[in-house]
Amino acid sequence: MRALVYLVATTLDGFVAGPDGADPTGPGGFWPLPADYVQHLVAEYPETLPGAARQALSVTEPGRHFDTVLEGRKSFQIGLDAGVPDAFPHLRHLVFSTTLTSAPDSAVELVAGDPVSTVRELKQQPGKDIWLLGGAQLAGTLYGEIDRLVIKSAPVTIGSGIPLFSTATSFAPRNWRRTDQVSLDSGATFTTFTRAD
Repeated sequence: MRALVYLVATTLDGFVAGPDGADPTGPGGFWPLPADYVQHLVAEYPETLPGAARQALSVTEPGRHFDTVLEGRKSFQIGLDAGVPDAFPHLRHLVFSTTLTSAPDSAVELVAGDPVSTVRELKQQPGKDIWLLGGAQLAGTLYGEIDRLVIKSAPVTIGSGIPLFSTATSFAPRNWRRTDQVSLDSGATFTTFTRAD
């Protein structure tokens, strides 16, 4: 069965974005992008790079882990505001929204229905694992369906912002087992946790 993997960048103090929800790697963003961090993404998670970055870095590998990406409406809007109607044209791209009535790119699939039932259906289909890109609200809704966490952590704190899971997420303690960790010279770490319960 396919796994739902929340692969996300977070600060040391647990935030995936600043209070304004803007792209932390975009212009004026706070997320550091040292060479070894980018090189590790290219080598290990090339499918998580947006199409423009893949082109700039001459990345053609389809991907090692994922063939599908899930995104919430607010995260999707970041790309739209930057003039990118489909940041991941190399993946099946589902956007969960109850307000969008049409996708600006025909390859993007809009899902107005229940994210949990959609993910359960996706898990039964053949293919690689499913990448939960975010944001925090969608991650909170899918909290009980997440099979693995891949936490990309940078040596940065921001004090406040959007947490890993929305503050509206139900209290439901989960146990995780660390199954891999890569520490880079720049101070970034990639830590993989698999659900233990």
